[in-house]
Amino acid sequence: MSPAARKSPAIRRTLTAVGCTTVLFSAVAACGTMENLTAGQKVDQAVEGLGEKKSLAFELGLDAKPSALVKLAGEEEPGEEMPPELAKLFAGVRVKVSVESRKPLADSGEKDLVGTGMSVSGPDGVLAEYRLVGDYTYYRADMKAFGEAMGFPLPTADELPESEKELRPVLEGKWIKVDNRELDRAAKDATGKGDKAGKGKANEAGPADEIDSGTQRKILKAVRSVVAREVTFSDKGGSDGVERIVAKASFRDLLTGILGKLRPLADELPAGAELPTEEDLKDAPDKKVAVDFSLKNGDLTRVSVDLATLADDPKGAKVPLVVKFGEAGDISAPAGATKLPAGQFGGRGNPFTSGLLGGF
Repeated sequence: MSPAARKSPAIRRTLTAVGCTTVLFSAVAACGTMENLTAGQKVDQAVEGLGEKKSLAFELGLDAKPSALVKLAGEEEPGEEMPPELAKLFAGVRVKVSVESRKPLADSGEKDLVGTGMSVSGPDGVLAEYRLVGDYTYYRADMKAFGEAMGFPLPTADELPESEKELRPVLEGKWIKVDNRELDRAAKDATGKGDKAGKGKANEAGPADEIDSGTQRKILKAVRSVVAREVTFSDKGGSDGVERIVAKASFRDLLTGILGKLRPLADELPAGAELPTEEDLKDAPDKKVAVDFSLKNGDLTRVSVDLATLADDPKGAKVPLVVKFGEAGDISAPAGATKLPAGQFGGRGNPFTSGLLGGF
């Protein structure tokens, strides 16, 4: 996480809370009480419809003015006020993920994917983008814009030492590509893990990376039992063919109940999937949260929630976090990409991949 983001704990807490809640509500919407069953079923069917698509994109961003973010962040400590420039960045950032498959996404394995991609855009355009197509990962970034947005300068192509001249295309904002097999080997070298650490052949997940079907059923049953008790769904009508459904629950009660059901299954989860402790949950917002679903012709088009409702003191601000769904954009292999060795670009401690891909 970037130094700038660490200065905004109120934003971080609410982003985490809302992200978890949105996933929980949408994944098990059909489990509401009887009076909410129709509204819940509509959401459930819309979510299942996403898995029937072969091309899908979702875009996440804030539908808020920079002034609202400054107000929400407040002045937690002297000198820690959110700078207007940072507020503008947060308000303008959009993260878009696209995927295309030969089969419906719900039935797709890794070998079925035609391509996947992600882009991070700021107020003035694309900051960074990567695509995974075939045997290569493609990447480009606007280094100058990224440095300005994150609040620290990044080196220019002319400042590179002779030993790192291969990175010149990266700093010039051109497309580069890295062999996925080399990335796998570099990752194993960085962690000190071999083929038995959860990966077999390149790009093939091992047992340690997966949750078996039996455990998946147990998890779904556990989550549904809590959601059926804690969540209410209501149909708010709509206009112009768009229907609005709202799901509401106490965030802390919902999260505490679900994690309580999941802890007995901890030994069946992948290595590293540690569940929050009861002590961790004391910091979870003890407030009602509402997730707003928009459906058009039965398709899920938009999910939103006001982050300010989970802040300790919203100060009258409204900061909707919005996820929009649609067709995937261009995720083809870019022409003319420069090939770089994984050790040169994505090796352990590399400032470009760690800073650009991990900055947000």
